[in-house]
Amino acid sequence: MTIRLAVDVGGTHTDAVILDFTRGRGSLLGSVKVPTSPDVETGIVQSMEAVLEASTISSEQINYVMIGTTQSRNAILQRQGLARIGLIRIGSPSVSEIEPFFTWAEDLREAIGNNWFLVDGGYEFDGRPISQINEEQVRTVLLEIKRQRLEAIAVCGVFSPVCAQQELEVGRLAEEVLGPGFPITLSHQVGSIGLLERENSAALNAALAMVAKNIAEGLEKALRLRNIKAPTYFSQNDGTLMSIEYAKKYSILTICSGPSNSIRGAAFLSGLKDCIVIDVGGTSTDIGILQNGYPRESYMSVALGEVETNFRMPDLISLGLGGGSIVKLGHGKIEIGPESVGYNIISRGKTWGGDTLTLTDAAMAANILDMNKIHPGGRPVPVQEGVIRQVFAKVNSIIEGAIDKIKTSHDPLPVILVGGGSLMVNSTLKGASEVIRPKNYEFANAIGAAIAKVGGEVDKIWSLRSKTREQVMREAKSQAIAEAVRAGADSRTVEILDVEEFPVAYLPVDAVRLKIKAAGELPSEGSPELASRQYV
Repeated sequence: MTIRLAVDVGGTHTDAVILDFTRGRGSLLGSVKVPTSPDVETGIVQSMEAVLEASTISSEQINYVMIGTTQSRNAILQRQGLARIGLIRIGSPSVSEIEPFFTWAEDLREAIGNNWFLVDGGYEFDGRPISQINEEQVRTVLLEIKRQRLEAIAVCGVFSPVCAQQELEVGRLAEEVLGPGFPITLSHQVGSIGLLERENSAALNAALAMVAKNIAEGLEKALRLRNIKAPTYFSQNDGTLMSIEYAKKYSILTICSGPSNSIRGAAFLSGLKDCIVIDVGGTSTDIGILQNGYPRESYMSVALGEVETNFRMPDLISLGLGGGSIVKLGHGKIEIGPESVGYNIISRGKTWGGDTLTLTDAAMAANILDMNKIHPGGRPVPVQEGVIRQVFAKVNSIIEGAIDKIKTSHDPLPVILVGGGSLMVNSTLKGASEVIRPKNYEFANAIGAAIAKVGGEVDKIWSLRSKTREQVMREAKSQAIAEAVRAGADSRTVEILDVEEFPVAYLPVDAVRLKIKAAGELPSEGSPELASRQYV
């Protein structure tokens, strides 16, 4: 048997599933939904215990564990648990006009310490050095970082995705001065072309160093408590997986894993590869596009906590609309969200004796939802029929507007509804050729994590001055495959999933930007990756 246990931690509920892949396509052995706990770890332990009991599978039978979590995203949005970092920009004197963090909100700059340093170096678009690294200058900066007892560093060089040598050299010096194991983020490993956005991405990843460490340690503790000894993977933003060791280094790549899991789970449950996916949860609704079985990626810079970034992210419309959304009545108008009671629904929701009317309360009153299996003891409160009609007419109007916005043409597309709150959405929607709510829709997020492959991506500009297009294409594909293996894929199974080529204008010589995605299966018996993996 090949048994996978997957957990997805949402803002309101934590879902867990166990799938058996012995005969190829996974069969669902057990699924549970429990309230998310304030410390996350407790909710993960409870969900694991409940799903193991529901499936009659023992801890020793689990072969792989997958986790999707919003903790990193919440840490940035709430400015909590972030590390005090030092940012080293390699590019003096060419990039001194705009200071790092200049677009960041004041409270976020304060949360990470607002420490940055400019050193000599950087490259032109074709890999020619602007200036050389000054080792003495870099060491002086690193000693100052050590003196200030900063907790992590980010290193960002001009055009480092084209040539990463200087970032790697600063990283080597940092490890020498600050010690092995000190959290170091090199921008070419997390972001793509665009200095400021890539610098922001690297800085946020460095700021998440303590969050990533706490998540990993909490997960490892939860697995030890259940005596589960299996390779563990985290969900990435693009719908693939990465090993727990990789996730500790690149926590930023888990920021949007929840919606991506749901999109991948929707593809698995429905059998469709191209459609719109609407995931209605307890706190929010995420609407994305499924393209060839994977989430369509955003080609625009993505703002995270009001900071522009450029690491890979799914193209999503996120709405403050979920089961915990607060419903406000007054002056003939109805407002829904974006405020949500989240996992406090049993203390604040009217169904459970609280004083706040939520979408769940309205759905319980209308017999659309029955949440007593998850939150026992609730008694639906009376809500006027006219109010219920208005509430759900507004819900569907908001979602139909988002469908129209995310489509790239006027042609209707199939829509898949997933998530526990999707019962609140009509079975007919404007802009949809059909609306599908597949079996086990409420566990699409955890199922998406369970079925995922391990992925890697390369996004670089290549000069065609001394190499042919075919040569750089082969080199780029090799790098993408190597990145997938580094993330934990079985090297024998990795294949190229997607190749995108963009001409680069306004450069004095021919150049091309290549964005290549690769993915492979989880390491299996006999693979070198499995033999070298550390068990938790």
